[in-house]
Amino acid sequence: MSLRLASLRQLRPASISFRPIALRAYATPSQPPRPSQNAPTPKGLESVFGGSGGKRGTTVAPKPPGSEPPAGPSLPKRPDVELPGGERGERGERGKEEHEEEDAERSQLGGKAGKKVATGGGGGGGSGGSGGPGGMPGGFGGMTPNQLLLAVVSTRNSLLARGLVSSLEVINRSKVRVHLHNPIQSTAPANGSGTATLPSPAHGPAPYQFTIGSLEAFENLLVQTQDELGIPPAERIPVSYREEISTFQTVMHFAPTLLIAGLLLWMARRGGSAMSGGGPGGGIFGVGKSRAKMFNKDEEVHVRFKDVAGMDEAKEEIMEFVKFLKEPQKYERLGAKIPRGAILSGPPGTGKTLLAKATAGEAAVPFLSVSGSEFVEMFVGVGPSRVRDLFANAKKHAPCIIFVDEIDAIGKSRGKGGSFGGNDERESTLNQLLVEMDGFGTNEHVVVLAGTNRPDVLDPALMRPGRFDRHIAIDRPDIGGRRQIFKVHLKPLALAPELTLDGIAEKLALLTPGFSGADIANVCNEGALRAARRGGESVNEADFDGAIERVIAGLERKSRVLGQEEKKTVAYHEAGHAVCGWFLEHADPLLKVSIIPRGVGALGYAQYLPKERFLFSTEQLMDRMSMTLGGRVAEEVFFGIITTGAQDDLQKITKMAFEVCANYGMNPDIGPISYGGRDQQGEGFQKPFSEATAEALDKAVKKMVTEAHRRTTELLTEKKAEVEKVAKLLLEREVITREDMRNLLGPRPFPTADEMDEYIAKQLDKKKEDPTETPVSKGGAAPQLAMKGTKL
Repeated sequence: MSLRLASLRQLRPASISFRPIALRAYATPSQPPRPSQNAPTPKGLESVFGGSGGKRGTTVAPKPPGSEPPAGPSLPKRPDVELPGGERGERGERGKEEHEEEDAERSQLGGKAGKKVATGGGGGGGSGGSGGPGGMPGGFGGMTPNQLLLAVVSTRNSLLARGLVSSLEVINRSKVRVHLHNPIQSTAPANGSGTATLPSPAHGPAPYQFTIGSLEAFENLLVQTQDELGIPPAERIPVSYREEISTFQTVMHFAPTLLIAGLLLWMARRGGSAMSGGGPGGGIFGVGKSRAKMFNKDEEVHVRFKDVAGMDEAKEEIMEFVKFLKEPQKYERLGAKIPRGAILSGPPGTGKTLLAKATAGEAAVPFLSVSGSEFVEMFVGVGPSRVRDLFANAKKHAPCIIFVDEIDAIGKSRGKGGSFGGNDERESTLNQLLVEMDGFGTNEHVVVLAGTNRPDVLDPALMRPGRFDRHIAIDRPDIGGRRQIFKVHLKPLALAPELTLDGIAEKLALLTPGFSGADIANVCNEGALRAARRGGESVNEADFDGAIERVIAGLERKSRVLGQEEKKTVAYHEAGHAVCGWFLEHADPLLKVSIIPRGVGALGYAQYLPKERFLFSTEQLMDRMSMTLGGRVAEEVFFGIITTGAQDDLQKITKMAFEVCANYGMNPDIGPISYGGRDQQGEGFQKPFSEATAEALDKAVKKMVTEAHRRTTELLTEKKAEVEKVAKLLLEREVITREDMRNLLGPRPFPTADEMDEYIAKQLDKKKEDPTETPVSKGGAAPQLAMKGTKL
């Protein structure tokens, strides 16, 4: 129950005046208890009310007439309270006279209609008021002890006036705690002698407390009340102030911080323990864990070695690694050691990753696949941590194979283009990889495979034996490899009834020299898409021809309509290429010429079938350069002007001439010196030759290009009529083939040309020979053809 001191002012009637009473506690002689009203004695206060329970006596002394108090609030008489210990002794020494004077005053106040509320004790003093003749407890007989004491405290002149309050304590500016002189004792004992202790609700040092609305109002009311009671300043109630925080509030204050800290700790431990395959730590949120994906015999990997074609040698090397891990005792009993690793290098799209997937599908041992770019992140130390985790996982599942795709992301040579004095995360990752592959803690039953398109930039320490023991080069497939690849990709297609798998594979392999495995897969898929686009039930030969053109020259631009002048210029440009290639001995044989716009900027193109040569002479290179300049020279001869259509041709011949002079050492003015060529020099800050040599190179390149231009001009001037025929046929049909060129120009005037033409004709016309047999020319091996497109 809350005690509000604000009600104290309302309890004092205006007609009553009080004399200041000092803040003292008194003990009066015990008086015999008077019979009280018919009210039950509160349990636990039997000693106070003089009975063992039940109802108190109802006998009341007769009152003289006119002694009834006027109507008004009844006031209980306050008891004489005896304080414990020294306080009672000190205040009791003030003398019996002061006791008697104050007792008389209290009797007078009690008799005045009970207009002043006081804590009643023994005595009663007067006939009115709810205090009754039974003493202080008589007016509150129906209350519990707690309610009784709180009701006593709720009156202004009770505790304060009798000196029962020891001190006041303001808690958090909103609550007041009342400290009393314990125990509170009454002078009305149950047996008529001695003192009786009032039960305290809390039995502690501060059993009473109440809330306040305003601290300033409370202080003003307290001062006013003590002034009215006449309490001297030296004896006034001491008030203390303090802030108090409960345990619940403290816990709630720190709960968010503790929750976040606990969550981070749990995630850190979970990241360290929830490893997919083992390994130390992993850091918070698992940033240091390896991202490698594990494949084993239970995983569904549908690629097998039979699906890999066109790289028989590389496939044998990889299959041997699988045998090493499956049957190590076969090699160990002879004293052989399992190779530590192999690196697969080659141009893009040649099947390095496909070979690794086939290894994962065939191997009966765990296979871990990861990309080189997954090691390095924005956090320092993540790369080495992931390398350690990867090899720890592999050692746990040994024997095991690790495949790192695009290893050049972390394996570049150290000291080239690295950080300038700072920490290089990539180098730290590479160092950790070197230690794991061949260090103190190596495991002989973990094999590392890696794939890259740039083996020349890898660090020598990574490429040495003991780490990557074998270097497997995977190049673009030859005509036999292309035929095998086409068979793999054509098998699931619905071919036209007139096509056989071997026949169409042989023809497409001949028409696609220089294609990689990815290009071949794209041709087969594009042919099926073209068949579906036209609504066909199967894929025919025309669909594959259109797919090859789509891959070489790009999508046909039907929306790009050329004017008559532009179309004529393009026709003579392409006719110049075709005639030069037909009448130059070392030029590539022509397959098709078109003036249909394709791709982004190509207004026409010429398709050739070059031999797959590995060595070139100066005469062969000069013939190629002359054929490339045929389009520009034809414009000069027939129109007397030049256009921008020869830009791509000029770039090709300039690069070819620079390679001849600076890299191959085939120019007599420069001599047999190689400066690495443009590809090796790149965009470096320093060239490997002097300014004088650079000037000499420029002169030699210009001289070679000028000589090729002169030869081409002489040839086209001599064959001007042939150029006219081819150009007019192009304007009429827009596309001409090798057979059309043969009909217009006749056979090529060279000894080996007829054999080449017969070879191509036999393959393209599908004669009744076994298509799997390879014809042999007089020179021995059959020529292996390649393809390139000349764009305008």
